[in-house]
Amino acid sequence: MKSTSALSLIAGAVALAAVTGFAALNEPSGGSTAEARTATRLPVERTSLLCPAPGLSDLSETAYTAYTPSGASGGSATAGTAELLSSAKDDEANADDKSDEKDKDKKSEKDKADKPVVSLKEPGKPATGEASGADSPALIGTATGRLAPGWTAQQTTTIEAGDGRGLLGISCTAPDTDFWFPAASTAKSREDYVHLTNPDDTAAVADIELYGPDGSLKSDVGEGITVPAGSGVRVLISTLTSKAADDVTVHVTTRTGRVGAAVRAADDKTGSDWLTASAEPAGTVVLPGIPADATSVRLVAFAPGDDDADLGLKLLGKTGAVTPAGHEELHVKSHMTAGMDLKDITRGEAGSLMLVPSEKGEATPVVAALRVVRGKGDKQEVAYIPATAPVGARATVADNRSKGSVLSLTAPGAAATVKVTASAGSGGGKPVSKTYKIAAGTTTAVTPPLPTGLKGTYALTVETQSGGPVHAARTLTETVNGIQMFTVQTMPDDRGTVEVPAARQDLSVLDD
Repeated sequence: MKSTSALSLIAGAVALAAVTGFAALNEPSGGSTAEARTATRLPVERTSLLCPAPGLSDLSETAYTAYTPSGASGGSATAGTAELLSSAKDDEANADDKSDEKDKDKKSEKDKADKPVVSLKEPGKPATGEASGADSPALIGTATGRLAPGWTAQQTTTIEAGDGRGLLGISCTAPDTDFWFPAASTAKSREDYVHLTNPDDTAAVADIELYGPDGSLKSDVGEGITVPAGSGVRVLISTLTSKAADDVTVHVTTRTGRVGAAVRAADDKTGSDWLTASAEPAGTVVLPGIPADATSVRLVAFAPGDDDADLGLKLLGKTGAVTPAGHEELHVKSHMTAGMDLKDITRGEAGSLMLVPSEKGEATPVVAALRVVRGKGDKQEVAYIPATAPVGARATVADNRSKGSVLSLTAPGAAATVKVTASAGSGGGKPVSKTYKIAAGTTTAVTPPLPTGLKGTYALTVETQSGGPVHAARTLTETVNGIQMFTVQTMPDDRGTVEVPAARQDLSVLDD
């Protein structure tokens, strides 16, 4: 009798890859790797994105933009859906209340939660939605079929006045179980919240650890935080410790389930923006897209392992890499957050920062982020740039307008060529593509191409054509009340495809 267990294992791995983007199939014990066939990359068929609750201000206005690139790696045969839904749920604690008024309120809330805030209908054309006020909930998004590969969503909030003023932008994140956020703070001038969003039907349990310049900021309050199913919670990090520190690294992990995590950082003088997670700890990290007119840049780094890290700083500018005078190296002690004020490091020329081991062969993994300020006096505005992974095959950022977008492209190693495509507009227009060559060790900052006949907002997609890895970031600027509010979104690979291993041999001939 022929066995189907091995065939089921292969099928299960392929299905897992298509749905989640993660799959592994180990070589059978004693098998020869020489017999393994080349793996195949297939487009994902289902993906999730989570957008945090946009703000704490009644003055906030939030725009959402969702987009899937056209011809995303072949795509799926199925049409699919892509929707961002409110995380609001019925309050089942009041299920025994028979009041007609209560029932009407509950039905209204359920109808609101079931109606998509954004519904994408086709690849290649952005879809938009909006929300306003302090009570706007987090959004939970799912894309399937041909709308899943490369699906991205942007949340952009404008707050014109108050302590939390600013242009707050975030590329909605995929759920995960482990996040690092350098550049947070528990200082009295700051009000930083960790936002946790649970996309699943069962509760998640998360832990929040804080690390300051002297090490761990011990607290039991950050342990075992329950995030209800299909809901979001926010935690003010200064309530987790009695110690005030300018530079804090936040580590979010889950004991059960998975969450989307982001930090909303607000400062008395410089306004607010989102701080997204740093790329996974690595010996060399790249922080792309420092604006040319930055008036203050602060680097914050953390070494999560048992070894200290000695890092060399390199500024990758228009003409090449230089070591900033007076800021040549940074020593990061294990489990301690290190900060360095780089002041106006770009000096009128857009650039990117690269951290490398000071000594060859002594690479200690770190996470890092930049706090970037533009403007002076009462017109200062802040944004955050985390260390980010390369563009890889393709990366996309949504919600670009007719004015105000700058695209930064960095080749930290070998020279590279990329294709940048401006999509059709959400209200009309035709896509346009342009090719850029980035010299080795440089940053190219450009005003991206505009779609022909643009109406509404559009998306920018960067695809690596040849050469070494490229890191990218988009800066979006909007002038409000004479203040140049801005936000920076990094552009890592969209993980629209997954590598699926081929069968090592014909399993149909295997017997029990």
